[in-house]
Amino acid sequence: MSKSKAQLKTNPSDDQDPILSVEDLQVHFPVREGIIFDKTVGHVKAIDGVSFDIKRGETLGLVGESGCGKTTIGRCLLKLEAPTGGKVNFEGQDITNLDAEGAFKYRRQVQAVFQDPYTSLNPRMSVGDIVAEPLVIHDRQMKFVERAHRVKELLNICGLPTNLADRFPHEMSGGQRQRVGIARALALRPEFIVCDEAVSALDVSIQAQIIRLLEDLREEFGLTYLFIGHDLSVVRHLCHRVAVMYLGKLVEIGESDVIFKDPKHPYTQALLTAVPVPDPVKEQARSHEYVTGETPSPRNPPTGCAFHPRCSVATDICKTQIPTPRDIPGGGKAACHLC
Repeated sequence: MSKSKAQLKTNPSDDQDPILSVEDLQVHFPVREGIIFDKTVGHVKAIDGVSFDIKRGETLGLVGESGCGKTTIGRCLLKLEAPTGGKVNFEGQDITNLDAEGAFKYRRQVQAVFQDPYTSLNPRMSVGDIVAEPLVIHDRQMKFVERAHRVKELLNICGLPTNLADRFPHEMSGGQRQRVGIARALALRPEFIVCDEAVSALDVSIQAQIIRLLEDLREEFGLTYLFIGHDLSVVRHLCHRVAVMYLGKLVEIGESDVIFKDPKHPYTQALLTAVPVPDPVKEQARSHEYVTGETPSPRNPPTGCAFHPRCSVATDICKTQIPTPRDIPGGGKAACHLC
């Protein structure tokens, strides 16, 4: 696992079929009132018509401010949340309406690494039992000795000593716990992993180790990631492409280097200018695009472009018409009338 960063971030082939396709995904949560909450008075549009593809071996970064719908998308891909509309195709199969048996098989191929390593592991189970649990559920024919060997193998792959198998989560640091979570996600040899803020709860030095581990695992096992995050420096380092969300909609998507060097959507521009530069001289010389006002409620989103009430360059058409995603230089798309 001594590959250079350039090798680790080689883009998947453009002519490669996507491993996962999301088409017009919608998740609307009903708002209920009444004595027994039996009256629906509205809907919270957590996801409102999102479409994107992820190629095999690619890492797609999903960014945006809190409440924009990033985690809800991840939960839909994991079949932890049922979409209101749209499709999620995995290797050509629509997984939105799978029966119990189909969902059981699907979950062998798709796993998750969660945000908080302190709450995502069962404190009453040993590390060995935590890592072995997917094997117990999905591979009941595996013998105890084989399972124990597989657990030690997974711990070693994730940079943990095998004697940790007998310990409990409270005896480990946050970085070690997150490595255990990654080992658990790898147990069934999945093809696709949803990383939901997988490093945000860790110290900066530990973040770098976990990011490097995710890169190495991607190369060694041919994994595909959806990396949900808010730390844009981490997203730029790890992800091949970046998708930017605002108020349940995808406003821009494209190659990571292109998005960070030349963002087209006003919201993406404002998001990136908020990232500080370590050099104080360069930071002082930078121009900043400030976003004014509060994020509108997803229960009552604005007409037209959802960002227009906070956009400094919005025109009349932005207030009345929803923008259609347009092709932009570099192979990406931006949902903006002015792009």
